[in-house]
Amino acid sequence: MDNISPSSSTVSDQAYKALRSDVLFGAHSPGAKLKIEILQTLYGFSSSPLREALNRLSQEGLVQADERRGFRVSSISAEDLADITKMRLMLDVSALRDSIALGGDDWEAEIVACFHRLSKIESRLPDGSVQLSSEWSMHHSAFHCALIAACPSQRQLSLCKSLFDQSERYRQFSARNRLELKRKEKEHNILMQSVLNREADKAIALLADHIQSTQRNVLLSLERLKVN
Repeated sequence: MDNISPSSSTVSDQAYKALRSDVLFGAHSPGAKLKIEILQTLYGFSSSPLREALNRLSQEGLVQADERRGFRVSSISAEDLADITKMRLMLDVSALRDSIALGGDDWEAEIVACFHRLSKIESRLPDGSVQLSSEWSMHHSAFHCALIAACPSQRQLSLCKSLFDQSERYRQFSARNRLELKRKEKEHNILMQSVLNREADKAIALLADHIQSTQRNVLLSLERLKVN
C-alpha cells in the first residue's frame, strides 16, 4: 500500500484506485473497518478524497457505509457470489454472443494478444504457488474484456467489468484458501479458439462454465474453512 503522489488524474481518482485495488486483492479483509484516520496514514491522502473514494466503493458494493458505524469492507458470502454469478451469466453471455456476431479483425487480434500476455504471466508463476499476482489478475481481466469488446452496448460492457471486478475478491479468496494452484491457460485457450472460430454456442457454454467455476471453487474454500 504505497503512497501515491498526485499526477495527471485527480487526487480523488488516485485514492479510489488505490483503495479499490487493495479491497479487491484482500489487503483489507472482508468485514474490516475502514477508519479514515488509519487510511490517511496508509495512503497519504487527506480525508476528503478518501471519503469520496469510500462512497464510490459503497456504490459498487465493495464497501458498506453506515452513518453511525462508518465504513467497512463488504463481507463475502455464498449468497452474494451467487447473485454476482447470476448477473455475469446474463450479461457476459449476451455480450459474447454479440461480439462473435459483430467482431472484426481488430477484435480478434486483441483477443489473441491478450491471451498471449496472460499466458506469459501464468508461465512465470512459481510452481506450488496458490496466490494470484496482481499482474496476472490485470491480464486476466483484459482477456475477458477483449472477448466481449465488440458488444455494441457500452453500458452493458461497463456492468460486465464491474461484476468481473466484484468477483475478483472471490477469486483471490479462493486462491488464498486452496491447496494448489489452478492454472487456467488450457481453459482460456479452448475458449479463445471457439470464439475465433465463431462457434457461438460452444463459446457461450465454455464461458458459462468458466464463470461458474469461480463459484464452485469459492464454495469449496468456504466449506474447507468451516471444517477447519
